[in-house]
Amino acid sequence: MTLAESDNPVLTQSLLYLDGISVSFDGYKALRGLSLILAPGEMRAIIGPNGAGKTTMMDVITGKTRPDEGEVMFDGKHDLRKLDEAAIAMLGVGRKFQKPTVFENHTVEDNLLLATKAPRAVFTTLLGREDRKTIETINRILATTRLTDHRARIAGSLSHGQKQWLEIGMLLAQDPKLLLVDEPVAGMTDAETFATAELLREIAQDHSVVVVEHDMHFVRELGVRVTCLHEGSVLAEGTLDQVSADPRVVEVYLGR
Repeated sequence: MTLAESDNPVLTQSLLYLDGISVSFDGYKALRGLSLILAPGEMRAIIGPNGAGKTTMMDVITGKTRPDEGEVMFDGKHDLRKLDEAAIAMLGVGRKFQKPTVFENHTVEDNLLLATKAPRAVFTTLLGREDRKTIETINRILATTRLTDHRARIAGSLSHGQKQWLEIGMLLAQDPKLLLVDEPVAGMTDAETFATAELLREIAQDHSVVVVEHDMHFVRELGVRVTCLHEGSVLAEGTLDQVSADPRVVEVYLGR
């Protein structure tokens, strides 16, 4: 299957469509008939106890893990079960892991330039020049990620929270349709946590975002629909207040 699928019929209006996904590892069922629908431009928070299937779900979406059963459709017409990780990334699925992975010996700006999708002509690379559109994109990402004043800093000198923002910026430089963000505020200060919620709300104005998080205060700041996973399937879904009031969620997750 190639990426030239423009003639394929649109099978769903959802940006991301998971239906009946099951995944087993040596007899252990990591996902059990999991279903999830994400609309274009929607941000969704995914919560649940350790072992609930959150990471495996993201592995399925990005092509790292093949489901045993179920459908995984992206952008209405792409069957992600038939594509590898690189092809899925090219379609516009970006993933940020919990631990930031930036080029610590390069500047903030250079990290973003290395991540951008812009073409790299030989003379541009050799002379260190970037086209106007790329520069505008980098400036916009720096503003979004609160790093404008740090563009010339070496990435390794940034705070933990700033490194998280830089990696989110590196995802944005790839111009994804969907961002998968894993525990973005782990280890952040309260001020950084609040700023990250604000940052993701801004990003969600132009992108679809899935945020996996344990910090309920942060999830409340996001103000989005919440899906709680448990033992590989959806346990509850709705606003944070609705999900938090569900006795099953209290028993298996919030009550711990």
